[in-house]
Amino acid sequence: MLRSFWVSLLLCASLHAADLRVSAAASLSDVMREIATAFEKKTGQKILLNFAGSNTLARQIEAGAPVDVFISADEKTMDGLEKKGLTKAGTIHPLLGNSMVVIGPASSSLKITAARDLSSPQIRRLALGDPASVPAGVYARTWLESQNAWKPVEPKIISTENVRGALAAVASGNVDAGIVYKTDAGISAKVKILFAIPADQSPPIVYPVAITKSAAELVKAAAFLTYLQTQEISAVFEKFGFTPLSK
Repeated sequence: MLRSFWVSLLLCASLHAADLRVSAAASLSDVMREIATAFEKKTGQKILLNFAGSNTLARQIEAGAPVDVFISADEKTMDGLEKKGLTKAGTIHPLLGNSMVVIGPASSSLKITAARDLSSPQIRRLALGDPASVPAGVYARTWLESQNAWKPVEPKIISTENVRGALAAVASGNVDAGIVYKTDAGISAKVKILFAIPADQSPPIVYPVAITKSAAELVKAAAFLTYLQTQEISAVFEKFGFTPLSK
């Protein structure tokens, strides 16, 4: 019933309203484009999408960039914005789950069975999001450290500004392997999964969503958050390999 309420309000307002501005983690690029198209078709409301590493998007929000809805690839980044009073109280919700994989070029003959295998001389360059700030890179480093593999692997690390950068580096053959989300590996025929990181070795990967404190379109933002948690959109997220947490 809540879904119908918000969407009805949105339909009434959409004819004369401004675009809804949504900033989302780079790993959500493909699925959010599909969802935005479906939302516009259903409501007539246009969505302006902005993709980057969650840390970059958070800095943009802190600097006053116009954003109505933010979807982060990690809870730490969202918590940081909340502590600074930059999210609307009571709007943060866990939206999606994901998992991490080690990938190589589609032609790779590498055999990876554990984190320690990444220290092999066969792997000269390993791409991942900046392990100091990009969520995918932080997750990767946490996993490697838990397996006592970070120190031997660290000299090989090629840091990228977001997870899609790591995916592109592997797809181009410029690096021997990379650590990305499983959902990213699934969108490129130029890479293959060499090792799926077991859930019991990986930190929980949660994508939270929130309305920003400075949101100019509160009714539309609330309607969109509700839409993201519907059964219809959960099926879209699952199609792209994400785990909807709203279920």
